[in-house]
Amino acid sequence: MRHVYLMLCVAGTVWPLAHFFPFVQAHGLDIPYFLQQLWVNDISRFFAADVVCSAVCCVSFMVAEGRRIGMRQPWRAALGLMVGVSLALPLFLWLRQRHLEQQGRLALA
Repeated sequence: MRHVYLMLCVAGTVWPLAHFFPFVQAHGLDIPYFLQQLWVNDISRFFAADVVCSAVCCVSFMVAEGRRIGMRQPWRAALGLMVGVSLALPLFLWLRQRHLEQQGRLALA
């Protein structure tokens, strides 16, 4: 599973950034304009709200699960939120899998 999580990290980084970089090329890092575009209509607000809720849930899970299994600094994966939940969640799952394998709790996959 560790390899699957790693592939999902790559996909979760490349796919979103492939859409973000053209925006940055066209408008620079214009945060006010970015936020205006993010909340411009009902569909974009739906997706933005979904991602924000998913990010909060993801960070809560990372901290709780990381503490439960004794991971050191489980919040490190939350740095993936700089790209999005699409990176942060598979990154945490990869770190979690690696931790469990190092602890001998799972057979190597």
